Amino acid sequence: MSVIEAILLGAVQGLTEFLPVSSSGHLQIAKELLGIEMQDNVTFDLSLHVATVLSTIVVLWGTIRQLFTGLFSRTFNDDQRYVLKIVISMIPVGIVGLCFIDYIEAAFASLTVVGAMLLLTAALLAFAYYAKPRAKETISYRDAFIIGLAQAAATMPGLSRSGSTIATGLLLGNRKESMAQFSFLMVLPPILSNALLDLMKGDFGGGVETLPLVAGFLASFLVGCAACKFMIEIVKRGKLIYFAIYCAIVGAVALIGSFA
Repeated sequence: MSVIEAILLGAVQGLTEFLPVSSSGHLQIAKELLGIEMQDNVTFDLSLHVATVLSTIVVLWGTIRQLFTGLFSRTFNDDQRYVLKIVISMIPVGIVGLCFIDYIEAAFASLTVVGAMLLLTAALLAFAYYAKPRAKETISYRDAFIIGLAQAAATMPGLSRSGSTIATGLLLGNRKESMAQFSFLMVLPPILSNALLDLMKGDFGGGVETLPLVAGFLASFLVGCAACKFMIEIVKRGKLIYFAIYCAIVGAVALIGSFA
């Protein structure tokens, strides 16, 4: 893998991790176009995901610091409730990761699956855009679990994690501002846990050199910072329909390409 290829893939990951267009699906498509073997880049993929986690922490540092401060209070407070909701949202994806990860990873090799899931993402975003449920003041524990189910489903390549969780939260009647922040915070523990497990297993493949690895990491981090800020504003303004149109086009092209 060259430095230029690493930067391109890092930029794709950083941009699409936060936009509701599926980072896994776009990373798969980008690797197909560049002719990079998927199974030989576990270390590289892991570094890109860690980079986007760091970009989330940087952008939402004020909120994260507040949650940590409130977490150690002796009285049960709103910050502790919020953290508990994040923990509840992690349960479905944790079960999927432990029981079905091998099947999901096998699906990543299929461009047909990516195309189909992108079309599903488009439908979900469009439905959330046109639906007008009554906005709730806070995310409930029940909603946190249902949003967690959406995150678990989004382990399928092409089904956007941020798109699925934000759209599900909006359909449940949660406020746009609340859902953007909750969606980005709830993914931090699963990604960090997965990275830790991979480090403990030492299950790394490929021979990605240090320079491309660093270049991809930096590209993913810098683009991720910009994309995270941008996406929070987009959700507040309710402009998800444009991403639905984009996902529909890319999904259709991917499906056509898989049968060509």
